[in-house]
Amino acid sequence: MLPELYTRPIALIAYNYRGSILEKLKRELTYMNRIIVLIALLSVALQVSAADPSAANRFTAGRYLDLQSASAPKISPDGSQVLYTRTMIDKQADKYQSAIWIVNADGSHHRFLAKGSGAIWSADGKSIAFIAPGEPKGAQIFALQLGVQGPPTQLTWLTEEPGNLRWSPDGKWIGFTMRVPDAEKWNIELPAAPEGATWAKAPRYTERLHTFRDQAGFTERGWRHLFLVASDGGTPRQVTSGNWSVGTSAFEVAITVDWEFTPDGRSAIIEGYKEGDPDHNDRESYIYSVDLKSGAVNRLTKTTGSWNQPAVSPDGRTVAYVGYTKTDTNHVLDLWTMSVDGSNATLQSQGFDREPRTLRWAPDGSALYFTAEDRGSIHLYSWSRGKGIRQLTNGPEVVLNPTIGKGAIAAVRSSFREPGNVVLLNERRPESVQQLTHLNEELLREVPLANAEEIWYDSSGGAKIQGWIVKPADFDPARHYPLLLEIHGGPQAMYNVQFSPQFQNFAANGYVVLFINPRGSTGYGTAFGDAILKHYPGPDYDDLMAGVDAVLKKGIVDESRLYVSGCSGGGVLSSWMITHTNRFAAAAVRCPVIDWISMAGETDVPFFTYRFFKKPFWEDPTDWLEESSLMHVGNVKTPTLIMTGELDRRTPIPQSEEFYQALKYRGVPAAMLRFDQEYHGTGSKPSNWMRTQLYMMSWFSRYSGNPPLPAPH
Repeated sequence: MLPELYTRPIALIAYNYRGSILEKLKRELTYMNRIIVLIALLSVALQVSAADPSAANRFTAGRYLDLQSASAPKISPDGSQVLYTRTMIDKQADKYQSAIWIVNADGSHHRFLAKGSGAIWSADGKSIAFIAPGEPKGAQIFALQLGVQGPPTQLTWLTEEPGNLRWSPDGKWIGFTMRVPDAEKWNIELPAAPEGATWAKAPRYTERLHTFRDQAGFTERGWRHLFLVASDGGTPRQVTSGNWSVGTSAFEVAITVDWEFTPDGRSAIIEGYKEGDPDHNDRESYIYSVDLKSGAVNRLTKTTGSWNQPAVSPDGRTVAYVGYTKTDTNHVLDLWTMSVDGSNATLQSQGFDREPRTLRWAPDGSALYFTAEDRGSIHLYSWSRGKGIRQLTNGPEVVLNPTIGKGAIAAVRSSFREPGNVVLLNERRPESVQQLTHLNEELLREVPLANAEEIWYDSSGGAKIQGWIVKPADFDPARHYPLLLEIHGGPQAMYNVQFSPQFQNFAANGYVVLFINPRGSTGYGTAFGDAILKHYPGPDYDDLMAGVDAVLKKGIVDESRLYVSGCSGGGVLSSWMITHTNRFAAAAVRCPVIDWISMAGETDVPFFTYRFFKKPFWEDPTDWLEESSLMHVGNVKTPTLIMTGELDRRTPIPQSEEFYQALKYRGVPAAMLRFDQEYHGTGSKPSNWMRTQLYMMSWFSRYSGNPPLPAPH
């Protein structure tokens, strides 16, 4: 349900899984030929590595296994080198693995440093710290002196996973955050078990509202706090303490924590929530100053609201941050500054109506840099006193993770036909981009890739909606193609124009893909995002159907082969679509919410769920029922494939089971796939990413003509 882009590493995300290696079925095939083709397709689905003579120059599902990605660049203090995390797929272990690489600012001497992720520089630029698997087990903190031969040095032997590393200005300390367990206990006087007896384990006990979390399952109580460890190793020292956690709780779980040392090294400026019961906190967060010697905590942001992402200016006088006064709307986070003591809080983004993220000061304090979503792109901006906000990058592209050095800005840049690479940008000449990495250049050199054609169209209420049409690379305007409407999650999220293996794979298999940012999406301002406030699903349905009609008017799509799919928030809307129209030949509903009342008691984000409605369901269930796809399942005629992870705690699998059972009871063609070892989404395992694509296209192919193909056996 959430923008995976930011809830998972994340996750990636926003969630952007990609597709299959199946050949499209031609409409003119005879019934017998379609059966033969289906058998071949199913064979590929079961053996994704099977030889395909036509696959050499197509973006197949198997090609996904060779993609690499760049993230988290960090430019050295003198601007001469850039660290970054490089992620690739371990085909044997069926998982993603990360390593730290370094490249000179002129693109030379590009090399591997160590396994791990999240690397940071020391202030003198001579050492780096990072997180990697270590002893006795799990993630540990390591340091590596770049000018000294030898392996990295393990600095910690922790029992909980560290995160959010920062190096102190004097180089003596590395700060990090870590969970401190505080298990709930209920002691009873149970008689002793007889010798040799095997009794059941004690029940799991809790009196908390938030007792489980996606990606983790049942969680014991604990608090996330700030720690320091000497840069040459030793026993970490806990700085903050008590029954509260550092980090924001926008989605009721704080993992990533924005914080920084002050330049004098005496304090930390950190986000968190210390003002009440964290188990009943809904989107409140504040910025605090923490004395690193005494652990004393002082709240800097006084107004009740959501305040986070603090960034301390190089002179230590100013803190930039984002947030808004507490509201029930989906207001964009505004850019603010205040003095380091919390005084002089000033709004700096009046009229901008976009949400600044990843705040970074220039080394001399002359400007603040950040990224923001805007109409399908993510651009780099700067703010400075007297000049306000200025957009630095332009065009259809995505710029992420900016890091600022002397005279240069490093970031990861992607476009629809180019996966993300580390680049250097120059503020004075932002059009001049120096690309430092070329991670997938050879892999994709001979592969024809699809492009995204931007469209704008009218919807109900006079709304202007943006979408993109993805056509096969060998598109023939004389033909009519099957159309797949793919719907993003969130719903507060934004489809963007970064490289999409999912869409490239669909297009390589003969689909025209339509992706849209309907009302409720981010990147279009507060009013656009609030258009579905207390009414979800609502006008977003109109926007999606108007997009389908806009594509049909172009005369490139076969109206009898319209398909719809989406995960999480996209699962909400894809299930809603088929309960309100029978225009789609088939649907693939992934990790949906179909019953809001039961969702409130099953999900790991209950407050997020209650916010969609004016009143709790026990006071008035009208909207809860009306906006649940399950209540309209009697209208469904569309053959429906339902796909969900067995371990999903965000949109838990009982949601999918309820919808599936109702469809089967009514006799609607339906199938269900329960993905092993998957939490929210169906693509965290590379093999499951491919399965998702292959199963979807196999299902669509089954309903590619009349009569439908038979089910596999």
